[in-house]
Amino acid sequence: QVQLVESGGGLVQAGGSLRLSCAASGKILSINAVGWYRQAPGKQRELVAHITSGGNTNYADSVKGRFTISRDNAKNTVYLQMNSLKPEDTAYYYCNADVAVGTFWRIKSYWGQGTQVTVSS
Repeated sequence: QVQLVESGGGLVQAGGSLRLSCAASGKILSINAVGWYRQAPGKQRELVAHITSGGNTNYADSVKGRFTISRDNAKNTVYLQMNSLKPEDTAYYYCNADVAVGTFWRIKSYWGQGTQVTVSS
């Protein structure tokens, strides 16, 4: 089994920063693409940032220039550095990873349990 655990959320004032971590553990052969998603109350879950196994990144327009996604393959961890936070960034943040597992290197998608980010005005 594979587990993803997010951490680093919390309460921060507008303009502040947080760094989220998504640590993967278990019987992992390799971690392919990883995405950070967020869901605010009453809204649909949206993709915030995405990073491929090769390190290519993409961002939602709303966070471009403020958020940076990165990965440490040796630690099986993906980070989301969030700067210049705004109240509208308040949401529950989740990571999702495509992980190769098993004898035949099947790709399976896993979700973490999420971490709350609250930005006060």
